[in-house]
Amino acid sequence: MSDQEQEIVRLTQIDNYRFDNRFEGGDYRLLTDEPAPLGDNSGPSPAQLLVAAAANCLCASLLFSSRKYHLDVAPLSCEAVATVSRNERKRLRVTRIDVTLQCGKPLQGQPNLERLLGSFEDFAPCRRASARASPSR
Repeated sequence: MSDQEQEIVRLTQIDNYRFDNRFEGGDYRLLTDEPAPLGDNSGPSPAQLLVAAAANCLCASLLFSSRKYHLDVAPLSCEAVATVSRNERKRLRVTRIDVTLQCGKPLQGQPNLERLLGSFEDFAPCRRASARASPSR
């Protein structure tokens, strides 16, 4: 793996604010849309995708780290909450994403738990760009 990679997504407008998203390197598509009154709410909005991406990234990082330190956290779940507010120019922005991770098994007292908690966010590629995580259980 090189030190730098690119992830490519191509969007094509279907109608109004609805877009077909195609991801290079995979045979899958995603329909996105804006909520009313701009769009028809026929798919996740860009803000929802941002929140989902941050949450998924942190879950995957916790899973990776737990396997590295031989801790069983499955099944993982999480809840991500975005704060959307207006900036000084009155434009809507995602200003904060809080992610609460829930492990499927109790981890208190497990060896390597402190190492896991101290390092799992370092493995998350999107961490600095997006979210703050709160591990639970």
